[in-house]
Amino acid sequence: MPAETTSPTTDHLLLPAVIAAVHAAGARLLERFGHTAPLATFDDVVTAIHANDSASLDCLRDALRVARPGAGWVEDELEGGALPPGEWWITDPVEGNINHVHGQPDWGVTATLVRDNVPVLTVAHVPLTGRTYTAVRGGGAFVDGVPLRPSAKTELRSAMVATGQARPGESSDTYRRIGQSVTAMLEAALVVRVTVPATFQLAMVAGGQMDAFWQHSNVRSGLVAGALLVEEAGGAVSDLRGKPWRLDSEDFLAAAPGLQREAVQALSVVA
Repeated sequence: MPAETTSPTTDHLLLPAVIAAVHAAGARLLERFGHTAPLATFDDVVTAIHANDSASLDCLRDALRVARPGAGWVEDELEGGALPPGEWWITDPVEGNINHVHGQPDWGVTATLVRDNVPVLTVAHVPLTGRTYTAVRGGGAFVDGVPLRPSAKTELRSAMVATGQARPGESSDTYRRIGQSVTAMLEAALVVRVTVPATFQLAMVAGGQMDAFWQHSNVRSGLVAGALLVEEAGGAVSDLRGKPWRLDSEDFLAAAPGLQREAVQALSVVA
């Protein structure tokens, strides 16, 4: 599907429709929050997660297709890698779904428009706080209309950093890398958090409440929204070797600009 002729100005015109779609999905999930059936088994958890996904997608899918009729739709939120040329909606209908079904507060809804494998517009909404993060490529990043700016830190030893697993069922080699990277950062940074979901950790990097986030995975739906927020806020986004991050990169790093080089160095010990 060929991409339409666009610019930051025309992309910005999509924002109200995307915000409305994400807010509607968030309101549906807020109604469900705290009403999950008791979770006793793995199957119980999976069933609750799928029910949340379905409820959110009922709001998101049609609204986003109307907003951008020519854009494709990525069905599997846990996929990674590059997409075919053109425009695609990448959504996480319940970002932090595992938190939602366990009655924990860190969850939300994200929708990102990707054009030729580059995220160009994103909306990430946190229903429990009412916060809405937005970014359009070339137009800055905002939370509820207020510009986001990363932290001014220049020493990793003063930094609060975070990571987390992108999905269940990663390879044992990926789990080993996660463990090694946490140890490396415990020795280099001030405080290390290991948590999910990624998007809202990245929103904090964009807004300066967190100093860096890294991940050993390429699950697109957990990274595209936050990557655009950080980049448009003025932060640094790369892979773990400091090379430009792409949808098919094997790993990911977002940091305050004054910390990116030191973070790459600290994580370079992970084989």
